[in-house]
Amino acid sequence: MKKLFIFSLFLSFCFEIKAQSFRESNLPIVIITTDGNREIPDEPKIGATMKIIETPDGSRNKVTYASNPQYLNYSGRIKIEIRGSSSQSLPKKPYGFTTYKEDNITKNNVSILGMPEEHDWILNSIAFDPSLIRNYLSYYLARQLGNYATRERYCEVMINGDYKGLYILMEKLKTDKNRIDIVEMDETDNDAVSVTGGYIVKADKTTGGDVVDWGMESYAGWTEYICDDPSSDKITSTQKNYIKSQFTNLQKVASAQNSQITNGFPSIIDIPSFVDFMIMNELASNADGYQYSSYFHKDRKGKLRAGPVWDFDLTYGNDLFHWGLDRSHTNIWQFEGGGNTGSKFWRDLYYNCTFKCYFTRRWKEVTGENGPLNYDKICSDIDAFASEISEASVRENTRWATIPDHSGEIAAMKNWLRERFNWMNARLTNFSACANPALPPLVISKINYHPQSDEDTESSDYEFIEITNTGETTANLTGIYMRELGVGYQFPAGSTLGAGKKLLLAGNSAKFTAFYGVVPFGEFSRELSNKSEKIVLADAFGNVIDSVRYSDTIPWPELADGEGYFLQLKDLQSDNSLAENWMPATDIMTPTNALTKANRLLVYPNPARTEIAVDPQGTVIQSYSVTDLSGRILKTGNPETEFTFNINISDLSPGIYLLRTNTPGKPECIHKINKL
Repeated sequence: MKKLFIFSLFLSFCFEIKAQSFRESNLPIVIITTDGNREIPDEPKIGATMKIIETPDGSRNKVTYASNPQYLNYSGRIKIEIRGSSSQSLPKKPYGFTTYKEDNITKNNVSILGMPEEHDWILNSIAFDPSLIRNYLSYYLARQLGNYATRERYCEVMINGDYKGLYILMEKLKTDKNRIDIVEMDETDNDAVSVTGGYIVKADKTTGGDVVDWGMESYAGWTEYICDDPSSDKITSTQKNYIKSQFTNLQKVASAQNSQITNGFPSIIDIPSFVDFMIMNELASNADGYQYSSYFHKDRKGKLRAGPVWDFDLTYGNDLFHWGLDRSHTNIWQFEGGGNTGSKFWRDLYYNCTFKCYFTRRWKEVTGENGPLNYDKICSDIDAFASEISEASVRENTRWATIPDHSGEIAAMKNWLRERFNWMNARLTNFSACANPALPPLVISKINYHPQSDEDTESSDYEFIEITNTGETTANLTGIYMRELGVGYQFPAGSTLGAGKKLLLAGNSAKFTAFYGVVPFGEFSRELSNKSEKIVLADAFGNVIDSVRYSDTIPWPELADGEGYFLQLKDLQSDNSLAENWMPATDIMTPTNALTKANRLLVYPNPARTEIAVDPQGTVIQSYSVTDLSGRILKTGNPETEFTFNINISDLSPGIYLLRTNTPGKPECIHKINKL
């Protein structure tokens, strides 16, 4: 099988196989017409029109549907170029394209084939892979592990009327809320906090014109590192020196086998991401892993993270055999060499007993009976993907003659995987030392993700997260950090929290202090999402202490979504992953600017159709008024009570109104009412 593939690949270098008639497919069809039918160059990108045919009901896609808008997933302008490195040497080219508005100037963020909106995309030509599924499978498995990996869809492509074969339409790796979710930096981000992130860095070859920003010792040579975002031509010297220092410090402490949480590798790297990155590369025995196409990223105030995984063509026993290379074996560690020249810290981490313990524990977890990397499950995934492209693979081989025996390739890949599993299982056996780590009883007890805003301040300036120690002894916070991207914070060495005590982390420490009159314990980076976000509190090794994914939709309390309230856990002993255990609250402390901010009142339901309830929560409401937005008084009352009372709003027209309440000795308090 290997010799057949080498021979057919040699033929494809010599001439292109004759084009074929292409009319319909079970896969989406991408039709690209370049301006003037120009040949697509390596660079720069040239203008083109692109249509993507995908029937809404999942029935077959036909080329003739290109003129029917109801069958078009996308129809508009793009700019396109050839991309890739060694894959450019093949007749079937990979492409990168950007979606544009009709003015051909403004980049257009769009959702393509169900993937989140963006404007930078890739058409992967599936080079050097006779199975046609190695990249597709690997990115899928990485996502199953809970990590971001490029989203993807198989498709068949026509360019200027010429059928080009089977491709993977996929996301380009870049800084984006829905891709690599780190803060976007510019040349002004050079102060002590801003310089900490975010960065995307890669170990890679420079055939694409990239500039080497620094090199590092490997176990078999030298590994070259390239700043991807900010790019080498935009990153400042202060920024480059900082991110380089993270790698050089990692190499230093890994070499010294320093696993201390104060100054060892746990203080520098997000261990779970490094473990998952190694598992993916080693399971696949990725011949390019660690040395090429190996990405890293770091958010502001966060740890250095490995990934996303990228470029898994030369994996699962496949290599560039026509160039005399044969490196993807079942019985080697890629981090130890065999032609791989990745940085030395990978090998040093593996042979650290603490890191290897977590590596082994994770391997057993994800390959277990119900794990995402269970052998039987992966084989089922392989069969599903092979079935999806079975029709297109025939046309692919007719076009390029590079897949002489697709079913044989799939069978060989599954047999290879069985041997790989057996070899790795024999070497990853014991993780008792890290099986049940002692974790402090810390609970995320309050979340203010969407505070009200006033004329002078952004709503996010008043965001905060409260953490409570529910235990009976003082908790050591050293090394504890926010593990998920989006919110960055790591507790300083020596930090503690007393038994039964609480602390607050704010989005803007100065604004928070001025508004609430209390100094927060620390300041996290970035902003909490006003929609939904996962907050994970973890120890220095990534063990989850507490995790909450809140939402602004029912059953989560809607009053916490910009109405002047925040989320508060009803009972510190309850499961805070459940929406029913949270309530809207305002009792963190009394704001100093009570004129424009809600105090301890609770107004519900809001929105409402017939009446609202006002709970003074222990204070006495002397009088109230309901006004429209122009200030015209529509209703008044004098409840003079500290107990809940109702206000009938059934006679008001749908819209927004203001409830103004007065309490003896306090300024007027204003609440927004949404009448349905």
